[in-house]
Amino acid sequence: MQLLKKHTNIALAYFLLVGLMGVFLRLFYIFPIPANYGFIVHAHSHVALLGWVYIALVTLIYKLYLSETGKSRLYRRIIWFTNICIIGMLLSFPFQGYAFISIIFSTLFLIATYWLAWFIFKHIPKKYKKANSYVCIKASIWYMILSSIGPWAVGGVMATLGKASVWYKLSIYFYLHFQYNGWFILALIGILFYIMEQLSVKTDRKQFRSFFLLLNISIILSFFLSVLWTKPPVIFYILAAVGAIVQMLAFYYFFRILHDAWPVFKKKLSPRVLKLLKLSGLLLTVKILFQLLSALPYFANLALLYKDFVIGYLHWTFLGVVSLCLFAFLEHFKLVRLNWQILILYLIGFIFSELLIFYRGMQLWLRWPSFAEYPVLLTIISALIPLAVGILLVKNLTSNTKF
Repeated sequence: MQLLKKHTNIALAYFLLVGLMGVFLRLFYIFPIPANYGFIVHAHSHVALLGWVYIALVTLIYKLYLSETGKSRLYRRIIWFTNICIIGMLLSFPFQGYAFISIIFSTLFLIATYWLAWFIFKHIPKKYKKANSYVCIKASIWYMILSSIGPWAVGGVMATLGKASVWYKLSIYFYLHFQYNGWFILALIGILFYIMEQLSVKTDRKQFRSFFLLLNISIILSFFLSVLWTKPPVIFYILAAVGAIVQMLAFYYFFRILHDAWPVFKKKLSPRVLKLLKLSGLLLTVKILFQLLSALPYFANLALLYKDFVIGYLHWTFLGVVSLCLFAFLEHFKLVRLNWQILILYLIGFIFSELLIFYRGMQLWLRWPSFAEYPVLLTIISALIPLAVGILLVKNLTSNTKF
């Protein structure tokens, strides 16, 4: 247990660094900074996805399925190797962007993910193999592997066509899509099903099969939402729209399953975990609606013209849906100890920064009034997020023995 708490603290430390880098990026709009903005963005995004979310998810998956298999030594090696790769990216991206050293560490990280996937598939106990939760977790790991095609392609595209090529962005969007919508979301759903299984909540087999089939179809087809900015042939718009609609159907079944489980959740889960899950579910619903809107050519073009909408959507998913759900699960499995003061501070930073980011997009699109204080206000509001995470990390480090 102490090992997993240590890894949770490492994940939180990465989240703190991500938040501080986010604030640093805001400062570029206030006064001149002798640094490369694009390079910092690369470090920010890589540590966000591969540091905080990846390490937190892997820690939870190991605790749920593998902590009693006697394979902690091998698991430690994988995590140490993974952290060396993340730290390598953290120290190289801000100074050189995509270049020799950062590409080496990025490549090694991909190898670390394959090693981890092998470790989980090989050592998963037999009793979990047919459980709904592991079915979702296994699929999420395959999506993680599939997403790695994007980074592999980036190197080839840069060497042949250059960063200005449309294929450079498509490679990145391919990676982000299957990370966010395949690996992250499906892994979190798998953990939620694990909790249901531990609480002896019976899930209708037919409903689960419908949900799982539709969700996988939607994950594949909704990737085409990420290519609409290139103004492709009509067939791609049709595939993207089908993917967005099928996703809605998939989550209709998912929320029906949750509705049946909710009475047990209300009795067995703590009020804080319950409220975090409800909020994550609400934010997930809005995310799905965002994706449905983006299937329409007009709104797809808006995302191309005004990048604030894309940034707002990515932060909505990362800071809202994914991070709040991770907080709920880490609290439930006693890997962190949250309190309402920390959560309120985090939520104020998240909600108001999202409002400001989307306002900026609306201001450019609809010619809403601008205000000179915008960069300073966004910087101050954004700083509440690393402040909340920093307090949580310190609290976790100083109270580990009292769990």
